[in-house]
Amino acid sequence: MTIAEEISKYVNSVRFGDLPQSTVRITKDAIIDTFGCAIGASHERPAEIAKKVIPGGPSFPCSIINSGQRSDASCAGFVNGIMARYFDYNDSYEAKEFAHPSDNIMPLLAVAEWQKSSGKEALLAIALAYEMQCRLSDAASLWKRGWDHTSYGLVSVAACSSLLMGLTVEQTAQAINIALNANIAMRQVRAGELSMWKAVSFPNAARNAIFSAMLAADGMTGPAPIFEGEMGFWNQVSGKFPFPTSKFGGNGGSFKINERITKYYPAEIRSQSAITAALKARKKIDSIKQIEKIDILTTESGYKVLGTGPEKWNPMTKETADHSLPYIVCAALIDGKIDNSSYLKSRFRRADIVSLLRRVTVKEKKGLTRIYPSCIANEVVIKLKGGRVIDEEVLYQKGHPKNPMSSGELKEKFEGLTKRYLTHGQMSSLLSELNKFERLKDVACLFEKR
Repeated sequence: MTIAEEISKYVNSVRFGDLPQSTVRITKDAIIDTFGCAIGASHERPAEIAKKVIPGGPSFPCSIINSGQRSDASCAGFVNGIMARYFDYNDSYEAKEFAHPSDNIMPLLAVAEWQKSSGKEALLAIALAYEMQCRLSDAASLWKRGWDHTSYGLVSVAACSSLLMGLTVEQTAQAINIALNANIAMRQVRAGELSMWKAVSFPNAARNAIFSAMLAADGMTGPAPIFEGEMGFWNQVSGKFPFPTSKFGGNGGSFKINERITKYYPAEIRSQSAITAALKARKKIDSIKQIEKIDILTTESGYKVLGTGPEKWNPMTKETADHSLPYIVCAALIDGKIDNSSYLKSRFRRADIVSLLRRVTVKEKKGLTRIYPSCIANEVVIKLKGGRVIDEEVLYQKGHPKNPMSSGELKEKFEGLTKRYLTHGQMSSLLSELNKFERLKDVACLFEKR
């Protein structure tokens, strides 16, 4: 049996009843968090561009959040997925490969709306999408080989869209074959000066994965074996890896969605503990003018992803700023916060930030690399004029499974993201529906008037 067939068999074998209640709750929290991110960014420029390009009309089956527009499942998932990702506020998973597994949620909810799926059906598909993407991230690194993590999303969205569409095991395998062969993404999307495509890379993969499932549903076949073949994924992209679905969630193992990391700040996941460290240090400094030097000590991936290249010390785009350890730490020290306003061009080009950035260095600390990814630690060392040194290290940032956000903090985050577009009554109504997600007869109710 090929890996694509093994994945297809696994996805079709797990039932909603196999999900522990704790996993159901965590999955609902992930959906709530992602909905908040999407509504908050529903009129940001990348989403507006996408809305102009997609086909649409009142007869289309799927909703574009907070717009009144409708489109097909692949394009609705594309646009709503851009919204969910744009603020860099949706969840993360760290292993050999990086992932934002909540990227699966909006594309799968578009398919669920199209298929008139129940809450149980959609929730199971989402939990299994996390399982697929996170298990693949455990199996092999893509970024070290120059490929983007969103390539694993082709598998998770193709497999779980197929599940919602009622495809057979064979059709699901063909959807995976088609999606993975045709749509591998390069890591350049996260190198150098970052562009809008940072938020679009996964939604585009999801769009193509849904389309692949549509083709497979009508009998289209794809290249196989897509992982193991002579010119397949192993040889061209990832290297060979085992993928024992017999040990996955529902088969005796715990579900990977339980290990998701919620973001407390809108910033790249490897910067979260650095923000906390900077804010702790700030309380011990009388004036930013006292700072002579800042050393940020981080993991190998923190250094390579967020701390190398001149762009990180001179960001010219929002996307570069929220992926720059030097900028994020400086902004936290000066402003005492990191929020979406931190990434306005008027902010990251301001003279006080530019000046402080010149005093920052980023280095890998081997000890922090050794304990990654169990914790995503950072240490911020600040030398003040006169010789005093402030040293703050944070191992488990707020939102990590070992330092989780409370239900109140999750609600506060949701309300902060949506208050621009929803009344208090609308907020309360949507939160009520999302909190009883598994009892919904048709998930389409989540998109009404939103």
